[in-house]
Amino acid sequence: MKLFTLKYWLLLVLCGLCNAASAQWRQDYDITWNTPSENAAASMPCGGGDIGMNIWVEKNDLMVYVARSGSFDENNGMLKSGRLRIRLSPNPFAGKVFQQQLHLREGYVTVTGISNGVRASVKIWADVMQPVAHFEVNTDKPVAVTAAYESWRYQDRIVAPRENFGNSWKWAAPKNNIIRKDSISFTTNGVRFCHHNTATTIFDATVAQQGMDAVKDSLYNPLAYLAAGGCFYGKNFVPSGTYDGVYANTDFRGWKLSSRKPATSHQLTLALATLQTKDIRRWEQQLAALIVKADDKDIIARNMAWWRAFRSNSYIETLQANTFEIGRNYQLFRYMLACNANGEWPTKFNGGLFTVDPVYTDTAMKLTPDYRNWGGGLHTAQNQRLVYFPMIKSGDWEMLQPQLKFYLRILHNAELRSSVYWNHAGACFTEQMENYGLPDFAEYGQKRPPYFDKGIEYNAWLEYEWDTVLEFCLMMLEEERYTGKDIHEAIPFIESCLRFFDEHYQYLARQRGSKSLDGQGKLILFPGSGAETFKMAYNSTSTIAALRTVTSRLLELPAAYLDTAQRRHWTEFANRIPGINYTDQYGVTTIAPARTWERINNVESPQLYPVYPWGIYGVGKPGLDTALNTWAQDTNVIRFRSYAGWKQDNIWAARLGLRKAAWELTEQKLASGPRRFPAFWGPGFDWVPDHNWGGSGMIGLQEMLLQTDGRRILLFAGWPADIDVRFKLHAPYNTTVSATLKNGQLENLVVEPKERAKDVEVMLQ
Repeated sequence: MKLFTLKYWLLLVLCGLCNAASAQWRQDYDITWNTPSENAAASMPCGGGDIGMNIWVEKNDLMVYVARSGSFDENNGMLKSGRLRIRLSPNPFAGKVFQQQLHLREGYVTVTGISNGVRASVKIWADVMQPVAHFEVNTDKPVAVTAAYESWRYQDRIVAPRENFGNSWKWAAPKNNIIRKDSISFTTNGVRFCHHNTATTIFDATVAQQGMDAVKDSLYNPLAYLAAGGCFYGKNFVPSGTYDGVYANTDFRGWKLSSRKPATSHQLTLALATLQTKDIRRWEQQLAALIVKADDKDIIARNMAWWRAFRSNSYIETLQANTFEIGRNYQLFRYMLACNANGEWPTKFNGGLFTVDPVYTDTAMKLTPDYRNWGGGLHTAQNQRLVYFPMIKSGDWEMLQPQLKFYLRILHNAELRSSVYWNHAGACFTEQMENYGLPDFAEYGQKRPPYFDKGIEYNAWLEYEWDTVLEFCLMMLEEERYTGKDIHEAIPFIESCLRFFDEHYQYLARQRGSKSLDGQGKLILFPGSGAETFKMAYNSTSTIAALRTVTSRLLELPAAYLDTAQRRHWTEFANRIPGINYTDQYGVTTIAPARTWERINNVESPQLYPVYPWGIYGVGKPGLDTALNTWAQDTNVIRFRSYAGWKQDNIWAARLGLRKAAWELTEQKLASGPRRFPAFWGPGFDWVPDHNWGGSGMIGLQEMLLQTDGRRILLFAGWPADIDVRFKLHAPYNTTVSATLKNGQLENLVVEPKERAKDVEVMLQ
C-alpha cells in the first residue's frame, strides 16, 4: 500500500491546480443513434427541473412520453403527463441519413435527418427553472408540421387487476376500480389537459382502515383536489381535429395541431402545472402565468449556466477502452437523476420519470403507460435511499432536497400514528408507506385478526421494520457536515425518529413485564426486523447500528443545535442502545444479523449494514477483520451476494477494501443494460429503468475512490491500481477532491480548500 508524505502531496496539488480548469465531461459520453427506434422501449431520456421525457422516432414520427414529478391521481398512481407526436411534411426522417443525440453536457436531445429534399433538426429540452419543455424545429426548406397530444385517459378506464399494482390499492382494489378521465380540450393554439382529483381518494380509505379517523382533519393529505396537467401549444399553430388509435395495446385519442403554413422554423412548447385546489380556475391561472413567462429572454442562458455548474460539480471518468462504459453510464445515470433536481417530490426508485409502456418490460403486462410496478405515490425507503445516497459525494445537494423535504412534510402524520396507537411520542415511519406517511392500504393487511395492534402492518415482509427512516436522518446530518448548511429545521425530525425507538420499545417491554430495560439497562428491541429478511428479530444489528450512528452524529453537531437538556437526554439514550451482535462461523467471529430471529424472509444482508451505510466498520477502522470475516464466511451473505437491482455487495466490498470484488461487482452493475439506452437497467426486483440499480452502482464507484472517517479522506481504498480513472468528488467540511490515476500513478491531485490536503491518505495497492 502506497502512503505519501505531505511534501509530495503539496507537489501533486500544485500540479493539479494547473489542470483543474479542464475538468469537464467527455463529449464521447453523448449517446448517438444513427437509426430510428422500433418502439418506446428504445427511447432516450431528456429532462430538467422536474420534467422527464422519453424521446424516440418511430415510423418517421417524433414521439415523446412526458412525466412530471408529483402527478398523483385518486388511486395514488403517478400519471404520465401524456404522449406527444410530431410529424414534419415533407418528412426528413424517412431516409437513410438520421441521427438522434443526447447532448449530455448541456442536457438536451436533437433529432436530425435528411430526406425528401429536406434537411431538418429538432431540439428538445426542458427548462430547469420552471416546468416547461421546448421543441424547436429548424429546416433548410419550408415544411408543414402537425403536433398531437395523445392520451389514453380520454375516457374513464376500469383498472385491470394487475394495473392496480401501479397505484396504492395493489391486490386490494375495490371492484371495478377506475382511473377517471382527464379534462382535455383545444385552446386557440394548443391543447389543454388536466386530471383534477376529487375530494375522496385512497387517502380516505387508508385513514378509515387504519383507525385514524379521530385525527383525520389534522393529517397531511396531498391527494384531495390535486390538479395536474398542462398545455401543449405553438405559435402559428391551430387545432385541426382529433383521431383515435392504439399504441402498444392501449387505445388513445389524439388532439392534433397544425402549423398555419410551411416554414423553416417552428416552435412548440409544453407547460405543466400542478396545484392542490378545489377551484380549478386557480390551476388555470397558474398555468396561464407560466405560459406568459415560458419564453423569458434569459431562459437559455440560465439553463446553460445550470448545466455547466452541474457537470463541473462532480464526475467520474474511467479512462481505458475496456472500462469506458462504466464511467459513461455513471454520468448518464447522474443526468437522469438531475432531471428531477427541482421537483417537489422525490425521484421514484421504480422508473423515475422515464417509464414507458409496461408491455416492453413484461410482455404479459398489456397495461397503460401509467403503470409501474410497486406504485406511484408509494414510498419504499430501502429502495429510495439508494437513489439519494450517491448525491452526497457528487455534491448534488439541490437534487437531494425533494427526498428530505418529503420526510419533513409527513413528520406530523408519523407522530400521530404513535400518539393514536400507543399514546407515546416519536415518529413511527414504516418501510413501505404512502406519500402521506401511512402504511400502504394493501400491505397493511387485508385479513387482520381483530385483536392485532392497529399500528402494526399484518405483513410477513414489512412487520416491525421501522429503522429505514434513520438513513434519511443520516442524510440530513451529512448535509451539515459536508456543506455547513444550517439544519435546525431537521433537528425535531431526527429527535422524533430516535424518540420513537426509545419510547416504543420501553412501552412494549412494560406490556410484557414490570421492567422497561434489560438487566444491563439496555433497550430490548423486540419485535424488530433485520431489513425485510431476518424477521421477528431480537436486537436487530441494522437497527442498533442505525441508532448508534444517528445518535452519535446528533451529539457531534455544533453546540448551537442542542441545549444542555437535549444533550443530556440523548447521551442517556445512547447509553441505552444495545451493542452489536456477533456470532462464530467456521471458527471466526462474524457480525450477526440479530441476537435471535424467527425466520428468513428475503435476500438481504443487514449484518453488513454496520459497514454501509452506518460506517462503524471499514478500512482503517477497528473491527475490520470481523467485518471481513462476515463477508467471507457468513453463509447467508455469500448466498445472497449479487450485483442486480438494489443489491449492495459492491458497496460493502469497496468499504472493506476488497478491490477486486468491488470492481467486478460494480462493473457488472454499471455495464450497459439490455435496452437501447445503456442506463435503462432492470427490472431487477422492481421496474425499468431501475433507479436503485443505478444508484447502488454510483455509490459503489464513489466508495472505491473516496471514503471518509471524520476528517480523514481515504483515496483509492477500494480501487484497483490498474484501472485508470479521473474524478472529482465531495468530502465533509466543504471539501472537493479531484485526481487522475494513470498506470498506477497518481496525477493532478486537487484538494480544495488546500488546507484539507493534510487530511488525505492515498491507499493505492
